[in-house]
Amino acid sequence: MSANPVLWNLDERGVATVTLNRPEVNNAYDGALIQGVLAAMDDLGTKPLRVVVLKGNGKHFQAGADLKWINSVRPQSPAVNEAASRATFEVVQRLNTLPVPTVALVQGGCFGGGTGVISACDIVIAADNALFSITEVRWGLTAAIIIPQLCDSIGVRQVRRYALTGERFGAEDARRIGLVHEVVKLAELESAGDKVVEQLLANGPEALAETKKLALESSFGGMAVDDAAFERLIRLHSAKRQTAEAAEGLASFAEKRAGRWSVQK
Repeated sequence: MSANPVLWNLDERGVATVTLNRPEVNNAYDGALIQGVLAAMDDLGTKPLRVVVLKGNGKHFQAGADLKWINSVRPQSPAVNEAASRATFEVVQRLNTLPVPTVALVQGGCFGGGTGVISACDIVIAADNALFSITEVRWGLTAAIIIPQLCDSIGVRQVRRYALTGERFGAEDARRIGLVHEVVKLAELESAGDKVVEQLLANGPEALAETKKLALESSFGGMAVDDAAFERLIRLHSAKRQTAEAAEGLASFAEKRAGRWSVQK
């Protein structure tokens, strides 16, 4: 297992690279990775920061939640489950409201919470091998805490398809619906990111911060959703994890079988 689940560095231009570093599980997030991202942002908040580039180490960008970790949290108290959902939400929301531009470089799988993470980034470039899915319903869970960001990036109409089907779709479809801005060959992903960073660095940092803030204030999600609304989403997200349906969904994942769903009357 990786010693440090999140790596970061800052160059002399003020460009930070934050790398998800659990390649052995396709960068699936658990409590340690969540805290690692938050710690990285705390550290970077004290630096002369201009741009943040978000990457995933290995073949895949981010495979959503580590379902083994979810299964370990699920039987614990409602307070523990709510704390886990709140920390996950905080990662997405802090990326969303960071006062500098954020650029996500996506290769391979980007599933579940990973789609929320890139929706919270300002610019998303995907390799042509990227594959996406809003997977939560497949496991009897909900994507509650990332729905506002997804609605911002791809619109309610597309959320009503992809968050309900849980289907996988490729990079060109992701570009078509607005989840990513650009698709490049895998070998060109880094250079495409470098080009966008150079374009961002050519602009006034205060103007960038104000423009981003105004855009968020005008959006469906992001800063337009107040704290009370987000608290409700956090409660829904954590409570669903503790239902019988979620237990069956997670069991189906562990046992590599289809879920055996029942309808409550």
